[in-house]
Amino acid sequence: MAFRTCFISIIILLCVTDGFGQNLDKNELNLKALIDKNYQETLRFLEKIVNINSGTLNHKGVRAVGKAFEEEFKKIGFETSWISLPDTLNRAGHFVAKRNGNVGKKIFLIGHLDTVFEESMAANPYRILNDSTATGQGLNDMKGGDVMILASLKALNELNLLNNRQIIVYFTGDEENSGKPTSISRSDFIETAKTCDLALAYETALGFGIGTTARRGASGWKLSTTGKQGHSAGIFGHSAGYGSIYEAARILNEFRTELSIEKYLTFNPGQIIGGTEINYDETKSLGTSVGKTNIISQKTIVTGDLRFISETQKNEAREKMKSIVSRNLNLTDAVIEFSDGIPAMSPKVGNRKLLEILNKTSNDMNLGKVLEGDPGLRGAGDISYVAEFLDCLDGLGASGKGAHAPGETLNLKEYPDLIKRNTIFLYRLLK
Repeated sequence: MAFRTCFISIIILLCVTDGFGQNLDKNELNLKALIDKNYQETLRFLEKIVNINSGTLNHKGVRAVGKAFEEEFKKIGFETSWISLPDTLNRAGHFVAKRNGNVGKKIFLIGHLDTVFEESMAANPYRILNDSTATGQGLNDMKGGDVMILASLKALNELNLLNNRQIIVYFTGDEENSGKPTSISRSDFIETAKTCDLALAYETALGFGIGTTARRGASGWKLSTTGKQGHSAGIFGHSAGYGSIYEAARILNEFRTELSIEKYLTFNPGQIIGGTEINYDETKSLGTSVGKTNIISQKTIVTGDLRFISETQKNEAREKMKSIVSRNLNLTDAVIEFSDGIPAMSPKVGNRKLLEILNKTSNDMNLGKVLEGDPGLRGAGDISYVAEFLDCLDGLGASGKGAHAPGETLNLKEYPDLIKRNTIFLYRLLK
């Protein structure tokens, strides 16, 4: 009898924990079942929006993807709106879906509608390559993540778990190439986020085991050097000097030797143009030069980016760069200009607490630990604009490979479990 009682107890325990030792409550088990029930519909919607070209400059396509999401979010009780931007920014605008409430945490969910693939580029429609891989433009960066948000909220709504909760879904239309100035293109985004308690972003997941508590920021710089034009036979001499190209080379090399050892700080010279005469179009990043091997160069321009983990690191790096620029070679001059881009999402305690909740959720579902990711492995993202105001976590989206490349893929083996984990994670945050 004792053996039989023990056996029955084990069976009951297995049933309660979903047969795999999962520490989930009744609602969480039902949410998992709903994700499975709706999964084919989820994939069909993903295919639909992937096959709409929404390169940042394809305003019609970006709005069409936003319209597709509008229809779906309205079905689950969200109010939707379109945030238009001034024509001078040449961007489509942003999609917002909202539910109001005063119970639990107020959550801000971030995605983007645009991709790097413009209409002029070769198309790569949604296709399933095998049982574990699908391909398509913007599939993991980040339409797969956008659809995860919808699928999770749909399941939560079906169980009436969104009642009296405040959730704001904000899909920008220009994450891949933000409208300038960002003080305008991200103004509503930032102000809306400030009404919430925490922000979650659904950029590409690095598998199940990594969470993004920090992302580096990105800014730009432009170096202009000048020299004394003259016959090349006199270069290095007191009366001829070194010319603009040598001055630019000196500065770039000193950037490398004096700044490259600092963790999370990188600076990449992406373009250099030098000669006797040069022309440079900043809007197109296009330049031409005229020069001869026997003429000392008169002018050089170098453009690049600067990536950093905090505003302090950015500002200190800029001061060091200015100091290097000021140490001019004979008969040369140099000026460096900086432009702000996306701020850093610096690591902080609140971000790590969100990661702890995600980690527990993942362990409770037997999906393994979630560790803090290396900020150096991720680029900048929209969540960084609000990171100083809210606790934040990123990298919650779809997993895959080849983002920004023609063969971009999505991992179909991981996708359904990532949706389930995200759904239960949101449920626990909303309680």
